[in-house]
Amino acid sequence: MSPSGTPRSTSRAPTASRARRKEPRLTTENDQQPPDEVELQQAVQTEYQQLREAARFVTPERALQVLEALFFAAEKPLDLQMLAEATQFDKEILQKTLTDLQTLYAPGTRGVHLLDLGGRWQLRTDPSIGAYVRRMLQVKPMRLTRAALETLAIVAYRQPVTRPEIEDLRGVDCGAVTKALLERKLIRILGKKDEPGRPLLYGTSKEFLDLFNLRDLTQLPTLREFQELSEESRKIVEEEAPVPPVAGLTALAQDPAEAAQAMVESESALAQLESAMDQADETTKSAAAVLTPPESKPDA
Repeated sequence: MSPSGTPRSTSRAPTASRARRKEPRLTTENDQQPPDEVELQQAVQTEYQQLREAARFVTPERALQVLEALFFAAEKPLDLQMLAEATQFDKEILQKTLTDLQTLYAPGTRGVHLLDLGGRWQLRTDPSIGAYVRRMLQVKPMRLTRAALETLAIVAYRQPVTRPEIEDLRGVDCGAVTKALLERKLIRILGKKDEPGRPLLYGTSKEFLDLFNLRDLTQLPTLREFQELSEESRKIVEEEAPVPPVAGLTALAQDPAEAAQAMVESESALAQLESAMDQADETTKSAAAVLTPPESKPDA
């Protein structure tokens, strides 16, 4: 108590330091990331700025070198947008450089050529030397069964097409074949047909175009082109196709002398075969007589 008798207050007036509350500190995205990632992002941003600056003064020779390296390193076809994002070059420079590269890597001039896949480009080995590359890499080319080829042809020429329509044309169930083509990404689902049951619609994919070296579906051969095969192409097909037995018999019937010679050769071969069979029988009997023990006579 104070001398006057009034109670003394024991509470202290709040100081300025206590009254002042700590304000929350604003955290930035860089504060939440590890220092290594921050340095990496800064390096990437600096490299991006350097590429943009270098693109302003790029020469045709330099642009050719850059695109050549990109196509060499790429695992998939590249389009103009991908090339522009990677190089920061103007589209006019990219298109001119692509034309120069296609001339430089024209088919038949080098071991690799720049293939146009409908607005996408890729460096590929020449088909004539593909066997050497496969042997070095120890890989087998993609093989498609006859059923898969038939189904793929129907999808390519009749797309969008449903599975019942494919089976109606082939006359057999195509469920397993369609599934296999989907797994290989040669066909894709385009949607559903507006009819009862809502069956799936199938069409070809970009991988289909890449596999057959097509820019687009307009490059597929037409029925007229199949019918108008050149004489040279017909000879190649006939040479690669096996000669049926009926054709051989017809040729023998048209030439009596050749037929007589063939008859003599056939009788001679038959006689040799019969002689060899007789000798084999005698050898078998001799071996049986030696290996079979004599029968013991019963005791009297």
